[in-house]
Amino acid sequence: MTKKDYYEVLSVGRDAGEAEIKKAYRALVMKYHPDRNPDDPEAAEIMKDVNEAYAVLSDPKKRKLYDLYGHEGLSGYSDADIFRGVDFSGLFREFGMRDIFGFGGSILGDIFGFRTKRPGPQKGADLRYDLTIALEESALGAEKTIRLPRTEDCPVCKGTGAGPDGLEECDQCHGSGQIVNEKRSGSTVFREIRTCKKCRGTGSVVVKPCGECKGRGLIEKIKEIQVKVPQGADSGYAIKVAGEGEPGKDLPGDLHVVVNIAKHPVFERREDDIYREEEIPFTLAALGGKIKTVDLEGNRHELDIPEGTQNGTVLKIEGKGIPHLSGEGQGDEYVAIKVMTPTNLSDKQKELLGEFQKLEDRNPPQ
Repeated sequence: MTKKDYYEVLSVGRDAGEAEIKKAYRALVMKYHPDRNPDDPEAAEIMKDVNEAYAVLSDPKKRKLYDLYGHEGLSGYSDADIFRGVDFSGLFREFGMRDIFGFGGSILGDIFGFRTKRPGPQKGADLRYDLTIALEESALGAEKTIRLPRTEDCPVCKGTGAGPDGLEECDQCHGSGQIVNEKRSGSTVFREIRTCKKCRGTGSVVVKPCGECKGRGLIEKIKEIQVKVPQGADSGYAIKVAGEGEPGKDLPGDLHVVVNIAKHPVFERREDDIYREEEIPFTLAALGGKIKTVDLEGNRHELDIPEGTQNGTVLKIEGKGIPHLSGEGQGDEYVAIKVMTPTNLSDKQKELLGEFQKLEDRNPPQ
């Protein structure tokens, strides 16, 4: 499902400040609160979008990623990460919502689109991998192979840690995984239930370890993973690879590949524009002319040097920068001119420059 633009959801401009975003959010809460729209089942769904938009745009770090890369910039964030750090309870107290609606915890959960859930599948830990790429690769896109050291369930024992016929029922909990202790006080019974320490809640114990993993249930290996870096990716851009994190009891975690752009010997990237320096002789700067310059792909181009170009002048070559991550258009290349003063002049050159200086003295620039 295509996500909606957060600025459009809150009906604010992209240059909106913190106060304007907060004001817009308050107005939408007052309009779409489910208690004010009891016959409109879409009101709660609208509030989910409104809350998500506010959670992103009110956080400078998340807003910057969204402004630069759109929803793709937040691909490495879970739902909990999106909403983390936003004091919704404090906001609603500030809005006077408790006095107006008198809501309790269940209504608050409905407002934010969260409901009490039964414990879900146990997921393994997420992993982070820092990937350094060349500036050219960030411009052209690249497919990289990363070698990731990780632990996986042993393929021989399927993670149990036991060899063939190597599991027995735990004699402490008799296969239940729990130890129950009861104490009576008069007609009252106090019951304590705790996880069995011997089998760690599994209900069985290893009596014959697996020869492959030595009873650990896990093995360490290097896995090669293909990662596609899109055109325009900049430092800090995160690529989520689902299911390539640490193994969990029920589901594996995810891998988050964070891009870092290596320093280039010639070009410097500033957002989607690139900058370089070009040295020219002072005669070319004074008289004007053309020079050959190169873009990031190694293609050569002619660049016009205007007559009277000064040291530090920056000239632009349109459309030769980094492609926008959105896939539409790209930045520009900027060439900073450095005018070189000649050294080790011959007598003839000094004589000619002396004549030039005399002309300058007689006819100073107006």
